[in-house]
Amino acid sequence: MVKIRLMKMGAKKRPDYRIVVQDARKPRNGTTIEEIGQYHPIADGQETVFDVERAKYWISVGAQPTEMVKKIFRQGGLAADGKAISK
Repeated sequence: MVKIRLMKMGAKKRPDYRIVVQDARKPRNGTTIEEIGQYHPIADGQETVFDVERAKYWISVGAQPTEMVKKIFRQGGLAADGKAISK
């Protein structure tokens, strides 16, 4: 199964995450299929940047976002089923 999940980057006590498409059997920081965004929880206002079109594509072909990625997508205006949410 393909999942859309977070890959931890950054330093100790200063986490940065990349939103990646990855095989569910791979380790968290293992090889990825594609990087589609970034998430910075420590930044002012929790800075989040992701490619909406690529996220929609991966969801449409069956990739399952994790719970945290679903939250990030909702905040960015994308529903878990790949449809845009009006703000």
